Amino acid sequence: MADAAQAARHVLIAADKFKGSLTAVQVAQRVTAGLRRVAPEVTVESVPVADGGDGTVAAAVAAGFERREARVTGPLGEPVTAAWALRDGTAVVEMAEASGLQLLPEGEFAPLTATTYGSGEVIAAALDAGARTIVFGVGGSATTDGGAGMLAALGARFLDGSGAPVGPGGGALAALASADLSGLDPRLADVDVVLASDVDNPLTGPKGAPAVYGPQKGASPEDVAELDAALGHYAKVLSESVGPDALTHAEAAGAGAAGGIGYGALVGLGARFRPGIEVMLDVLGFAPALAKATLVITGEGSLDEQTLHGKAPAGVAAAARAAGIEVVAVCGRLALPAEALGRAGIRRAYALTELEPDVARCIAEAGPILEDLAERIAADFLN
Repeated sequence: MADAAQAARHVLIAADKFKGSLTAVQVAQRVTAGLRRVAPEVTVESVPVADGGDGTVAAAVAAGFERREARVTGPLGEPVTAAWALRDGTAVVEMAEASGLQLLPEGEFAPLTATTYGSGEVIAAALDAGARTIVFGVGGSATTDGGAGMLAALGARFLDGSGAPVGPGGGALAALASADLSGLDPRLADVDVVLASDVDNPLTGPKGAPAVYGPQKGASPEDVAELDAALGHYAKVLSESVGPDALTHAEAAGAGAAGGIGYGALVGLGARFRPGIEVMLDVLGFAPALAKATLVITGEGSLDEQTLHGKAPAGVAAAARAAGIEVVAVCGRLALPAEALGRAGIRRAYALTELEPDVARCIAEAGPILEDLAERIAADFLN
């Protein structure tokens, strides 16, 4: 690898978090420390990345966005503090900060009643701050309410047969009799809302939000059937209010993201769907950093089949390959063969389990082990 070693003198670290162990910023710090033990002269730049799910706001803040906070309604109706980010009129809003699974008490789920109301409140905070573009990162939700809670927070009305507002959560949508989006915050009409997600599922059906992701949120098979029927009814009622596009959007890529909040964003916010990693690479300033790089190091906690379908390392590798720049990856666990890595544009992957077979220790001591792994990368590519 002598030729690569001579050329690789400007390293760009563009890795996602190691979930449960290290943030994306910490991954970059540890990899940098390990590289410099072997190649102290190397130039290292880091752009911590995210794919629109949890960690998206943290990645934006690491890239220079201002961290903001809003006190909003959590998924169970209790107040929570949600972080979001702002720079030059662009807001980065992460729905998991207001409506995420991580906000639920351990072992407690509310598949039928969890609400996205707080996500709408964070969007309102971004509007109050003068945002002209809102990057709405969706993933990691505790909810399956089709974004009805979010839209209600922004002025929409969802009423039952007696004219009373329906209750929170996707289950309550079975009782929906009428929907009125005319009261939505008028500022939304002048804002570009980008729905950023690594999920392209439709709203309902065998690949829809309830069937595919409901069980992760505590939904029983009976709950899944109830939620699927309720969301289908919700889309039908919305079509009577806003027109046939409401049914078309239910089949659109991303409609099923984060318990169907993608659908609510498409129908009510006029959002446009883009793969989360593509959006975030643009927002985080990846292209100018890539232009200077001679080696890119990406990664995430587990490199597996999911990685190949819109996760951050695949997006980073695709962009680097298009620019003719070599890519290696770091991870906690590697579950992809070399051929699959090669097709994704990753020359080689380095896993923590190569150095420490005990997975529990890998999780507990991820930082020091990752530094040792980065020494191997430096020896292979920088010397």
